[in-house]
Amino acid sequence: MRELWVEIEDALPLERKRAILEASSKHNGTVILKGDGVRLAKSYGVRTASFDDGDIKLVDEAELARRMKQRKTKPLGVKISIKDARDEDKVANAIEKSIDYVILRFTDWKIIPTENIIAKAHGKTKLLAEVAGSQEAKLAFETLELGVDGVVLKTSDLDEIESVAAVTATARTRLDEKEKASKITLTVAKITSCKQLGIGSRVCVDTCDMLIEGEGILVGSQSSGLFLIQAEVGEDLKSEPRPFRVNAGAVFLYVLTPCDKTRYLSELQAGDEVLIVDRQGNSRSVNIGRVKIEKRPMVLIEAEVDGRKIRTIAQNAETIRLVSSDGVMPVTELKQNDQVLVRVQEGGRHFGVKVEKESVIER
Repeated sequence: MRELWVEIEDALPLERKRAILEASSKHNGTVILKGDGVRLAKSYGVRTASFDDGDIKLVDEAELARRMKQRKTKPLGVKISIKDARDEDKVANAIEKSIDYVILRFTDWKIIPTENIIAKAHGKTKLLAEVAGSQEAKLAFETLELGVDGVVLKTSDLDEIESVAAVTATARTRLDEKEKASKITLTVAKITSCKQLGIGSRVCVDTCDMLIEGEGILVGSQSSGLFLIQAEVGEDLKSEPRPFRVNAGAVFLYVLTPCDKTRYLSELQAGDEVLIVDRQGNSRSVNIGRVKIEKRPMVLIEAEVDGRKIRTIAQNAETIRLVSSDGVMPVTELKQNDQVLVRVQEGGRHFGVKVEKESVIER
């Protein structure tokens, strides 16, 4: 679980300090303060970090060596200023001295040194990064797919504390997603018919990630019945592989997005998130880098699962492939009784949100 620390200026009015402490207690935060502020924080039940006498003892870089020669009676934290790559060695020094928390204060550049430090220190100490707001916090939590263990916010703005607290509570890295990703239940459906259509507008979803064989997105004419369309991966394609791309189908189709919501393909744009699913049902969210809508010949695909008819419309081309339990099938080669993987659900959707008992007829 990521940590939120708030640094409280000693010069702030008492009422403002109280408001910050109350906000911090609500989010199980830690506060950095001095002197009388430590005693005040204890009345709110807030964990404290202080250069004086908090629950966590803070030391500066100069004090570090001397402090470690003394008996360690409480967790120790050190603030380290990172001005250039040479300062990264200070973190390694703190790790050697078994420091519990390392607070990174960046004077200029941030992303590259954060990556370097995370790579060296992850799992050996708790890394905290000083941030100015929620955008910096989000970036710190996502850096190098691992992220920092927490952020230190120096502000008296209660709205900013709430914003950063929300980011802290929901921060997810790629590794988090792999561990906590919800499993999508996929079912085998039998193809019943394929019908060539005329020209239509189809959507290519270009993601900011590389997809692998068996991965794609779920789309369909009905939100309750979605087909798994594989990304343009594989050496046997008739064109160069584009493993970032899913040629998803007609503009009106539903597409599954994070948090079990659906959207129309026509709505997607750069910066949005889409859910990537593999044939085992493992899922992860990725950002969209570009959406391409072009006129192409189309094909209507119909399938049946447990007596239910479901449909999708795809571009009629060899590179568009439906995923099966053990392979893929180009839409140009589909025939009756071929088996493909789909996701089926009961109910309908209202602005993309599932409505369990809604009765919907979609033809």
